[in-house]
Amino acid sequence: MLPCSAPFRFQTSSGAPVDAQGVSLLEMLLVIALIALISLLGVAVLSGGMDGVQLRNSGKQLAAELRYTRTVALATGTAQRFMIDPQRRRWQGPNGHQGKLPGALQIRFSGAQQLQTSSGEGVIQFFDDGASSGGRIDLEMKRAYWRIDVGWITGEVRSGPLRTSASL
Repeated sequence: MLPCSAPFRFQTSSGAPVDAQGVSLLEMLLVIALIALISLLGVAVLSGGMDGVQLRNSGKQLAAELRYTRTVALATGTAQRFMIDPQRRRWQGPNGHQGKLPGALQIRFSGAQQLQTSSGEGVIQFFDDGASSGGRIDLEMKRAYWRIDVGWITGEVRSGPLRTSASL
């Protein structure tokens, strides 16, 4: 073990001695942790916090289930239905796929009137060739918006956030 010597002394331009001591590892780790925490809070505020995460997850889940329904229709060669009930916040797809959406979520559905049931459920039907009846699902949570569009010719499912409610 090396003997510990006194800290090195600098001298200022006026000639007064100044001790040169470094920063401990613990102090550096504390500063890094604070920077990470502030960054995490900043990202949460800018992205809408947990509500934004819930909205995004719900939108992505619905889009994935719509794509799954289309895939089942193509694979089996039979038409498949995806049903959504905006009032009860429930959806149902083929092969027992079903789920519930968060209570704070506002849901709007528009689609082919011929397929809609009297109970207010929305239905998007995918055909064996990949086409669909088409439809749109708009999700809203605390002034944040997510839209899912299903093309009627191709059955393509597009999903993503909207900037304003004016485009709803």
